[in-house]
Amino acid sequence: MSNASSSAAAGGAMDRAAAERGLWSSRLAFILAATGSAVGLGNIWKFPYITGENGGGAFVLVYLLCIAAVGVPIMMAEVLIGRRGGHSPINSMRAITSHEGLKPAWRWVAAIGVLAGFLILSFYSVIGGWAISYVGTAATGQLAGQSAESIGAIFTGLLGDPWKLLMWHTLFMALVMVVVARGVRSGLERAVSILMPALFVLLLIVVGYAMTTGHFGQAVSFLFQPDFSKLTTSGVLVALGHAFFTLSLGMGVMMAYGSYLPKNISIAKTSVAVSVMDTLVALLAGLAIFPIVFANGLEPGAGPGLIFQTLPLAFGQMPMGSLFGTLFFVLLIFAAWTSGISLLEPLVEWLEEQKGMNRTLSTLGAGIACWLLGIASILSLNLWSDVAPLGMFAMFEGKTIFDLLDFLTANILLPLGGLLVAVFVGWFLSRKVLEEELSMSPAVFTAWYRVLRYFTPIAVAIVFVYNLV
Repeated sequence: MSNASSSAAAGGAMDRAAAERGLWSSRLAFILAATGSAVGLGNIWKFPYITGENGGGAFVLVYLLCIAAVGVPIMMAEVLIGRRGGHSPINSMRAITSHEGLKPAWRWVAAIGVLAGFLILSFYSVIGGWAISYVGTAATGQLAGQSAESIGAIFTGLLGDPWKLLMWHTLFMALVMVVVARGVRSGLERAVSILMPALFVLLLIVVGYAMTTGHFGQAVSFLFQPDFSKLTTSGVLVALGHAFFTLSLGMGVMMAYGSYLPKNISIAKTSVAVSVMDTLVALLAGLAIFPIVFANGLEPGAGPGLIFQTLPLAFGQMPMGSLFGTLFFVLLIFAAWTSGISLLEPLVEWLEEQKGMNRTLSTLGAGIACWLLGIASILSLNLWSDVAPLGMFAMFEGKTIFDLLDFLTANILLPLGGLLVAVFVGWFLSRKVLEEELSMSPAVFTAWYRVLRYFTPIAVAIVFVYNLV
């Protein structure tokens, strides 16, 4: 059989495999699901505080450029692998390397992503539990009129109670597992078709409220008026790193979701749409949060405590603060929930294929394993707070289990996985396969191909090395 006919036969076999597993019903369904994965705590929790720490507008501009030059090319590459392979990330890589005559060791690229997603979800679920807890705290008026010390005590008290944390962690994981167990259309697609529009509505309501604080113009200037004197080299690298991580890249998620993408849907257009919507949520989160911060004389660079300590203080002081505080934390739960669903999906998909387990059993197996690992993160916040498993190494000195999981995934596994995806697709996968899957005009394809081959790997490698050193 000739190479051309062999390639066509292989592509047909993979198409049939994908069709048997179920597909997204429409382009919009995929965009909502992928955006739901990308939109998470990174947009509503991390983006505002790192923007505040790095001076505002100039950082935002660099971040937007990084989304275009790094985020979109890698997202397209990951979705392409998923759709071409038609299986879970690991088996998609195995199928593609087999059909293209490449070394089977490349499947470890996908394995790194699946492992990273699993590890992230174990502690991400704990943070999602914090958001659930704060809904009740805000709704019952416990934030009203409190001092900074009292607000800090609420958060410290939550972290110091392992049983409470376990309860909220369990509830969050249960919410994630219920959706994933129902499959592509009945579970993932139906959930995101409700949660994503609801998230946008809630976010717009909070932005609407922020416009009444009298400091909305100040927030707009802070976010969109670049002052390059405030931008440091470190800030540029943080923007580059966050642009990569906010799109759920390097986690196997986009490969898994791409495996359900019909052939008649453009990978390029959907990837751009997801990136635009994800960025829009991050900017709206900034417009929702910074007017409240400025109106209450708080610091925009308050760091990771911005959401759970700084903003609750503001909600406690403003009119109707209990209502809008409650809405804000419901919004945070929706964002975390859609991301949690996507983080569990690659492992569940692999268990279905590799172990022959049905959807429910594979979800239970993966979910319970993730839940158990999450308990270690919970204990590291209180009873095991002085335990640093890899403390004998200078790089990990003083890092608890929670800190260690965060560091290993964000600074090692994700950039390593993304770098290898860019190298695999840009340098090893045949150009013919890429052209077949992407169906772009020659000029646009060439531009994407060159960026993926040359600029993107260098940029991700710089972030990787910087984070380690």
